[in-house]
Amino acid sequence: MSGARVGIGRAVALGICLALAMLLFSVAEASGAKYEVAQCGWHVGADADWADSTGGAKFRPGSWCIAPGSDSFDGVHMKSFTRGGGTISGTRFARWRWTAPPEGRISRVSGSWWHALHDGFEHRLGAGTWNGGFDPFAVAAGTDTTPRSFVAGFSSGVPAIEARLLCARGSSKWCSLEPGSWAGVRGLTFTIEDNTVPGAGIAGELTEGGWHRGRDGATIWGADTVSGLRYGETYVDGSQVAVTEYGCAIVAIGGGWRGTRMRPCELAVAAKHYVSTDKFSDGPHTLYHCVVDFAGNRGCGKHFELRIDNNPPTPPRKLKPIGGDGWRRTNDFDFSWSNPSQGSASGIDGAHWRITGPLYDGGAKYTSKDDVEAIANQSVPRPGVYRFRVWLRDEAGNSSSSNGADATMRLDDVAPGVAFEPLRGAAPALPPDTVRAEVSDEHAGPAAGKIHYRRLGTRRWVELPSKLKAGEEPGTALLIAYVPSDLPPGTYAFRATASDGAGNEAASTRRADGTEMALRKAPPPPVAAGRPAEKAAARPRAKTRLFAKLRWRRRHGQRVTVPFGSGARLAGRLVNADGVGLAGRSLRIVSRHSRGAVARRRVDRVRTGKHGGFRLPLATGPSRRVTVRFRGAPGLAGTRRAGLRLRVRGRAVLHAGPLRLRNGGSLRLWGRVRARGAAIPRRGKLVAVQYYETEARRWRPVLVTRSDHGGRFRARYRFRYVRGEAKIRLRALALAEERWPYAAGPSRPLLVRVRGPR
Repeated sequence: MSGARVGIGRAVALGICLALAMLLFSVAEASGAKYEVAQCGWHVGADADWADSTGGAKFRPGSWCIAPGSDSFDGVHMKSFTRGGGTISGTRFARWRWTAPPEGRISRVSGSWWHALHDGFEHRLGAGTWNGGFDPFAVAAGTDTTPRSFVAGFSSGVPAIEARLLCARGSSKWCSLEPGSWAGVRGLTFTIEDNTVPGAGIAGELTEGGWHRGRDGATIWGADTVSGLRYGETYVDGSQVAVTEYGCAIVAIGGGWRGTRMRPCELAVAAKHYVSTDKFSDGPHTLYHCVVDFAGNRGCGKHFELRIDNNPPTPPRKLKPIGGDGWRRTNDFDFSWSNPSQGSASGIDGAHWRITGPLYDGGAKYTSKDDVEAIANQSVPRPGVYRFRVWLRDEAGNSSSSNGADATMRLDDVAPGVAFEPLRGAAPALPPDTVRAEVSDEHAGPAAGKIHYRRLGTRRWVELPSKLKAGEEPGTALLIAYVPSDLPPGTYAFRATASDGAGNEAASTRRADGTEMALRKAPPPPVAAGRPAEKAAARPRAKTRLFAKLRWRRRHGQRVTVPFGSGARLAGRLVNADGVGLAGRSLRIVSRHSRGAVARRRVDRVRTGKHGGFRLPLATGPSRRVTVRFRGAPGLAGTRRAGLRLRVRGRAVLHAGPLRLRNGGSLRLWGRVRARGAAIPRRGKLVAVQYYETEARRWRPVLVTRSDHGGRFRARYRFRYVRGEAKIRLRALALAEERWPYAAGPSRPLLVRVRGPR
């Protein structure tokens, strides 16, 4: 840094020297510029020199120019006095002299004079000539102690003005010094012509090539030869963007500025200017620097091209994943887009991108490539739906994630789960009319499936007419196949195959409880000897049917989800084969809680009403599976209804503090997971803290933590990228997991206000 500063200082000094040299050797004339200088009055001193042609033996000076009171002329004077007694030879004098700066000329002078003159002494006011002579324009030979005004003009200008006390006799004659004589002046105003144009220059960051944005600086300088530089101005496209006033010796008199020295300002100056480029449109502009001297002469330096770009590129167009945005099972994504036109602004220099998803934020990444229009070989950490956001950066370094485009990444490389419905009770002797397999896939979802069967002892699988029916829970489906009624006696194995929306396939020959899916069709009973076949067969019992549903408010079905702490109701009807209700029949209802629940299974008994209907309120508690069974009665076959699932959402309580903080501040989060009828997992309960994204209308993850064995959790989160004032809604979500008998359940949201830089 020190070396760089030395280099800049040398460059500035060299520029000033060159500017001075140019001014000295080729002076550009201005059109009659002038300035005024005030002397000895108005609380102003004197920029003059005093001399005595006798070497100081016969004269002495007297000067009192700055009066301490409010009257700026009280006692003010510049005088020359004779010294002591005796005589002095003729032509000897003392004088006060005001000299114009080199290249400058005095065109007018005014002021006041008075004197006491004896024995040949005179008070003369005159102009110094270019050849070194003296040309008086006012002469007094008598005493007049009252200050009188004078004024004189010079059409061609003079280099100096003098006030002389002179022995006005020949050199061979004498003037007496007794009594003493004196001559005084005060309140002088000099008008000085300055017909030279000052030089100006600019260098540094703003004059360098490339694109500029924000606030940039430049080193400016100027040089003058007469009055000195009053101020410097930097311009962009003719508009003033920066100004620096330099220190000058000046005073305000009569509504105008006058110098207090013959050269009021410095001849060579240098400073630093900062320009806010965001006030100008994107594209090329013209930059230059000008200086103005005290006389009002203006000089401007070299013009530079200034390329400005303060605005980030607009969003990419037609962003899409190559191959479409559907589900895929290969974790490799390529994206393409079209860059927007930049017009007169800087070109595209690279692209930022970011991948976010459930409990995942891959962070912003960047590739530096001119006119980039594709990003390849992107992956996600796990199956799910993710958002790919890309925004562009230009050559000036402008970029904004808010000017981005979004595409969706869907990955599912996990095969779906397939299992036949579990067998309840003993294996049926005859195949049912239908067989069912449960298909689950939490990402792409079940898409297709088939069920095959084969008789044990054979190798050929036979496809059954099958259909896939959407389940009540997201990501689930029922695969249903119809079994032919004319199957010959024997034992049959079944196989279910299913595929998800990404093309992953799975097959299973087992039930959900792990047993092989096999059904047996028994041969008809043998005919007894000597008795008719129709009498030998046992008299069959009448078939019954059982209907049952779960209900909670307006929700009903075989699978119902309820909030934490809410109970549901079981309702249904028992009928015969003709659909007539069976009254007064006893039903056995078994509730088996999900894994992780503390409560054991519960058995209730109800009796059907006069039309075969029944109802049973279910107590609050964890999720459970409900089975209804009718054991049968004389002349009536038994039946059962299994697979009723009551899904209960969990509950979390969230607290946070402070609820108002600045960007970079740390937010404390604490709360508790409700565990009614359940045991907290030994490793603690998983809890996700989420925020609500207004644009997507979705809850997004912030962090994931675990509670202690009592369900309490604590965490901290630091806000780092908030701009302006943001209102952020947070909630805690008790996640679903193994050995936890509740579905995912949120807390009540709370509002946090964060203030960041604008």
